[in-house]
Amino acid sequence: MNETALPQPRTSTWLAARTLCWREIVRFFRQRNRVIGALGQPILFWLLFGTGLARSFRLSSDASEGQSFLEYYFPGTLVLILLFTAIFATISIIEDRREGFLQSVLVAPIPRSAMVLGKVLGGSLIALVQGVVFLALALLFEVDLSIASLIGLVTLLFVSALALTSLGFVLAWRMESTQGFHAIMNLLLMPMWLLSGAFFPVPPAAGTIGWSQLALHWCMRINPVTYCVAGVRRLMYDDAALIGIWTPQLATCWIVTGCFAGLMFALACWIAGKRVTGDML
Repeated sequence: MNETALPQPRTSTWLAARTLCWREIVRFFRQRNRVIGALGQPILFWLLFGTGLARSFRLSSDASEGQSFLEYYFPGTLVLILLFTAIFATISIIEDRREGFLQSVLVAPIPRSAMVLGKVLGGSLIALVQGVVFLALALLFEVDLSIASLIGLVTLLFVSALALTSLGFVLAWRMESTQGFHAIMNLLLMPMWLLSGAFFPVPPAAGTIGWSQLALHWCMRINPVTYCVAGVRRLMYDDAALIGIWTPQLATCWIVTGCFAGLMFALACWIAGKRVTGDML
């Protein structure tokens, strides 16, 4: 009598994602060098550039009006913290492949989307925690954040972190070395941040403007990270503080950032589920 083979039980998608997410969080905060690198370097940049460029930065012809560079640079530094944390979190994909852990996850009875969700969600939560810690420095400025604005700001930071971590996942998935990942980071991710209006304002598209500035304007305008930074700036400052800065409307920032996060997460799931010759299995 032939015995009927029973199907193997399939682990819950959410349970697997939650377990991998918690592993990412514990692993990251146990490595103090990554915590210091992801949080300390952007703060150092903020202090050095903020004080060093304070005299040369003017949004208004009246020196007594407008934002200081420390205030202007603050939203960009928040997004930079998210970017650095996404980079350091997704490097673990390369390390997990070397150690054999990733291969074990890929052959487990779980969908690959659960593995992507766990990795991305863990990195996003880590980035959010560090961003909120840095956000406490906003108390040094004249920022009037209501409860609704604060909740909206934290939510936007999480969506932005989800987008950047998913992008980091896509870049790290096929990387064989951390050196190659850092090279791609310097070639792609850092220019995306620099062209987001985080470090210098987006030049206007109208008026007496040269073709080079017009090209720069549209490069910055089609950059999705621009809308992450602009959304943070909109939620932190009132309209008076944004005079002289091209800043998209808050609704536009939400739509673009949400679409950016959804597209990058879908791409991460697709590239992780794609089986080709020489797959990591």
